Amino acid sequence: MQGESVALAQGRASITTDPPNAPPRLPASAWRDLRLRTASALVVGPLGLAVLWFGGTAWQWLIALLTVGMAAEWWNMCGHRAVPRLLRIATGASYILPGFISIIWLREDATNGFHRTLFVVFVVWSSDIGAYLAGRLFGGPKLAPRISPGKTRSGAAGGLLCAMSIGLIAAAITPGGHLISATLIAGLIGIASQFGDLLESALKRYFGVKDSGKTIPGHGGLLDRLDGMLLAAPVAAIVLLVSGEGVFWR
Repeated sequence: MQGESVALAQGRASITTDPPNAPPRLPASAWRDLRLRTASALVVGPLGLAVLWFGGTAWQWLIALLTVGMAAEWWNMCGHRAVPRLLRIATGASYILPGFISIIWLREDATNGFHRTLFVVFVVWSSDIGAYLAGRLFGGPKLAPRISPGKTRSGAAGGLLCAMSIGLIAAAITPGGHLISATLIAGLIGIASQFGDLLESALKRYFGVKDSGKTIPGHGGLLDRLDGMLLAAPVAAIVLLVSGEGVFWR
């Protein structure tokens, strides 16, 4: 009887155990936030794109409201380390305001403002999504374990690849588009976005908080969601000023 039990247990093990050469399974916990993140993105994303399309005062008000929300989160985070009031204001302004000014300025041009701002938004989004998916699918060595233990080099590579693909696609569907320059510019903006993500992770680690807030389900606070844009938008604005082009892919 005991031998039959052992044989039965071994048989079950042979059914449930992966083959020796099978790739390691990704734990279900790695995807536990995917559904909530997707649902939030499906609500917030179209709303933001609609306001971006309208532009003008609607866009300025949206960015102003987001900036106020990020400033409030920054103020609360600083409270975890008892940062002096004047230093809170100075560091918060230097961290948040360049992105605020840049993203409004990018949209101002009546001819190309919508397209060039949409380009930056799509590059940042694709970089974030690509890093998330590649990091969880492939894993591997950590990108900056002391700053953000969850980020991997495979995630960074996936994010960069997805960002550059936006530049390639934008140039390919635009008559006279420059494939190489558009791809490189998109890659540069994508790298800036990833650095913005790492910067915010370093700040959260310094202040000892997991998220900057709880504004967006599955994403945390506004700073958690817009950290990449805070650096990507100024970089895009500088590229535009230097190149003198109306759009990034021509």
